[in-house]
Amino acid sequence: MRRIAVINQKGGVGKTTTTVNLAAALANAGKRVCVLDLDPQAHASTHLGLEPDGSLPSIYDVLVSNKPLAEVRRSVGDNLWVVPSDINLAAAEVELAGIVGREVLLREAMAQDSEPFDFVLMDCGPSLGVLTLNALATADEVFIPLQPHFLALHGLSKLLETTALVARRINPNLKVSGVVVCLYDAATKLAQEVVADLTAFLDQGRKANVPWAAARVFDTRIRRNIKLAECPSFGKSVFGYAPKSSGAADYTALANEVLGTSASVIGPIKVTVEAVADVAVNRIAESVVA
Repeated sequence: MRRIAVINQKGGVGKTTTTVNLAAALANAGKRVCVLDLDPQAHASTHLGLEPDGSLPSIYDVLVSNKPLAEVRRSVGDNLWVVPSDINLAAAEVELAGIVGREVLLREAMAQDSEPFDFVLMDCGPSLGVLTLNALATADEVFIPLQPHFLALHGLSKLLETTALVARRINPNLKVSGVVVCLYDAATKLAQEVVADLTAFLDQGRKANVPWAAARVFDTRIRRNIKLAECPSFGKSVFGYAPKSSGAADYTALANEVLGTSASVIGPIKVTVEAVADVAVNRIAESVVA
């Protein structure tokens, strides 16, 4: 099983779009896939046709009330399941504040779940709080969706610092596998320059003992495509809504790359960070995992 956290603390970069449509593409390839919606906005749940109205069990019940994942998980298509979110999850940060081991609650729930999935994709909200830390504590890999502009590179260094902190304190198996470039416009020089800078940045860490030492920029670029923006309102992945669109083609190509990517796990990490540290982000993360 490959457990992948899809994270970026910036909003609007394609996290949910990537989580849902990559999951659907992997399911189309015959893999058993489960999406965990860890965002209180519940966009992944809505995207897959589930109404986050609080009337049905959700990931909130797993984290706060120890409900088994099997009692919350729902089938939404061939080879595809989702553990939904709802608005109650917004209260989890506060309710879990006094719980010992709050950052590994999801990992413990996963350990007790016997369902044989090939992939578990975790859609994280645009924050670095306890919900995202649960995803990082559970995951073996991190995928980072990134919009190609220069401010996104600044945010990336903050995010990598946090993965290093989590790897050191909670999950030594955690690694950053790759960056997914979303909302890509090949006609703009800026997009090409940002991808080149991003590749150079990751290359600098190749020999460092950091979680992103083996990270790469996926060759597949997720192009701007109106069908990707429209399909959530129909409760469908792009494959159910517009299977012949460029969005469907791009996520199929990304799934093929993911299936060809090694899922090997690197050893315990002693963090040596070369990137510029963001003190505020580290303090927030440390306060949660301390």
